[in-house]
Amino acid sequence: MGTYRESDLKRFCENVLKSVGMNQENSSVVADSLVKANLEGVDSHGISRLPIYVKRFNDQRMNVNPDIQMAEPTASVLLVDGDNGLGHVVSYHAILKGADMAKQSGLTAIAIKNSNHFGTASYFCQLACEQNLACIGFTNSPPGIAPWGGKNAFFGTNPIAFGFPTGNEQPVIIDLSTSIAARGKIILAAKQGNPIPDGWAMDEDGLPTNDAEAALRGSVLPLGGAKGSALALAVEIMTGVLSGAAFGPHVKNLYDEAETEQANVGHFFLLLDIEKFMHLSTFFESLEHLLTEMKEVPKAPGTNEIRYPGERRRRDRERRQLEGIVLSPSVEEELSKLGDFYNVRFPEPLSLEKI
Repeated sequence: MGTYRESDLKRFCENVLKSVGMNQENSSVVADSLVKANLEGVDSHGISRLPIYVKRFNDQRMNVNPDIQMAEPTASVLLVDGDNGLGHVVSYHAILKGADMAKQSGLTAIAIKNSNHFGTASYFCQLACEQNLACIGFTNSPPGIAPWGGKNAFFGTNPIAFGFPTGNEQPVIIDLSTSIAARGKIILAAKQGNPIPDGWAMDEDGLPTNDAEAALRGSVLPLGGAKGSALALAVEIMTGVLSGAAFGPHVKNLYDEAETEQANVGHFFLLLDIEKFMHLSTFFESLEHLLTEMKEVPKAPGTNEIRYPGERRRRDRERRQLEGIVLSPSVEEELSKLGDFYNVRFPEPLSLEKI
């Protein structure tokens, strides 16, 4: 288990992606998204995803430099065809275009089809917040959740994310899966040979399991029971049906080696220009008042602090930027082999003296 600098891991990601033909701008976006996930403690969506992305570029199940098409049927609607590109790349360019539109019309709805896994939804909310826009983001994903009462996976884990700028470097970022745990965490547990906690998943027979491999063959439990299943359905409609992408069991799994069809993942974003609703200073003051009062609520026994969503991410990021990012031995080995194949040297771990 080694500890690595943020800059070294980003450089490694960029160089590997450029080795398979991705251009500089897009490789920088993907590297930034992956390593930022590690910095913020979301290791399931971090650099461990790089090998599968590269594999899918090589077997032509994803386009390394997609010809992204964007149509504006109205001043506040952006329709995007991702040309089977990696979701990080497709969503990044869509957010940039949508942000310009939102600053004109006040609100932009972005519907994306023909995309793929896009990492953490929070990354795109953060991009919007940097431009003082509020953001709501959704994506569907391969089947992971059974409909309430069923035992076979049907809906994706279908994340929902919100981002609100605060006027400082830490926006309010709410990023949650409609499953009780992100499927990526189970994938990472399976890769590392670790069990998963009680209450996360069912096996193929609909029985509770702690076996990550059995969970991947079965289904993840929805957040909040029937309510989570209903939210997963709502996201499926927004991202799959409304965007024209695949939905439910028709979204293909990136990790399925037998699959040959494109994933056709759908994303949906709403961008709101706060200045069209009120002065930014008024919004920031009111939001700070809300968060301050929330944090001052009397604490339950054993609680030291009430945090708003996004604070933990910031603290993890600041700590890991100073102390380094820890990678498991299995992830280190996989990345090292990937680097060797492309003649891109995987970085040496930091010594204790350098941390």
